[in-house]
Amino acid sequence: MDHMCVCEDGNNKAWYKKPGNFQGTLDAFLKILRNEGIKSLWSGLPPTLVMAVPATVIYFTCYEQLSAFLRAKLGENETRIPIVAGIVARFGAVTVISPLELIRTKVQSKKFSYKELHRFVSMKVSEDGWISLWKGWAPTILRDVPFSAMYWYNYEILKKWLCEKSGLYEPTFMINFTSGALSGSFAAVATLPFDVVKTQKQTQLWTHESRKSPVPFHLSTWAIMKNIVSESGFSGLFTGLIPRLIKIAPACAIMISTYEFGKAFFQKQNVERQYNSLDGLLTRNVNQSQVR
Repeated sequence: MDHMCVCEDGNNKAWYKKPGNFQGTLDAFLKILRNEGIKSLWSGLPPTLVMAVPATVIYFTCYEQLSAFLRAKLGENETRIPIVAGIVARFGAVTVISPLELIRTKVQSKKFSYKELHRFVSMKVSEDGWISLWKGWAPTILRDVPFSAMYWYNYEILKKWLCEKSGLYEPTFMINFTSGALSGSFAAVATLPFDVVKTQKQTQLWTHESRKSPVPFHLSTWAIMKNIVSESGFSGLFTGLIPRLIKIAPACAIMISTYEFGKAFFQKQNVERQYNSLDGLLTRNVNQSQVR
C-alpha cells in the first residue's frame, strides 16, 4: 500500500523537511533511523491499514472464489485460471477501494475532523460528481491489474515446479515464501513504469491543489509517460527499481506464505470438525439401534 502526498501550509513552507539529501535506499534508511528513530519507519501505518485490510479481504476472497469456480468449469490443470482470477479480483478491489484512497490522501495532507472530512467529500461530489471520487483510478488499474495477472500466474507455476523438484505433494511454508518473493519481483519490475506515472500524477495533482492553481490538462497516463521518456530517457520509467523490489519482494512473500498457512490451518480445522460431527452422529445412531 502506497501513502504519499505533497503538502504545504499557508506560508509555502513544507510541513516536513527530510534529514539531508539521500544518496540511495540504504543511505536514506540509515539517515532516517539516525535522525528520527526506528518508529518513523512505520509512519503512516494507521491510514495504510485502513486501506490494506478491506482491499486484502476483497482481493483474496474474490480470487479464491473465482479460482474455485473456474476450476470446476475448466478443470484443475487450466493454466489461465490464475491470470483471469487475478485480473478480475484486483480490478474489483481497486474499484471499490479507490474512493477510500482519495479520502486517506486528503487526511494525510491535513488533520481533519470527521465533520470536515464529510464536508470535503460532499463538496467534491457536488462540484465534480461521484466520478471524482475515483480520480487516479486509471493509472492504478494499469499498474495493479497486470501486476496481479503476472503475480498469480508465476506464483502458481513456481509453486508447482518447486514442489516437483522437492518431491512434495503439498507446498511447504518456504516454498510458498520463495514463490511469492520471486513472482512479486517479476511483476514489480514489469509494472514499475505505471508506478512511476502514478506517483508523478499524484504529486502534480497535490502540488497544484496546494498552490490553488488549476490542474493542467496533460495529466493523462500516456502523456506523463511520454514526458518522462523525453526528459530522462527510457530508464526514467524504471526510477526507484531497487526500493520497489526491496518493498515488494518481502511483502509478497510474507503475504502469500502466511495466507497459505492460514488457509491450510483453517481447512484442517474444518475437516476435523466435520469428522467429529460425523463421528458423533454415527455413535448416536449406533447407540439408538442398540437400545431398540
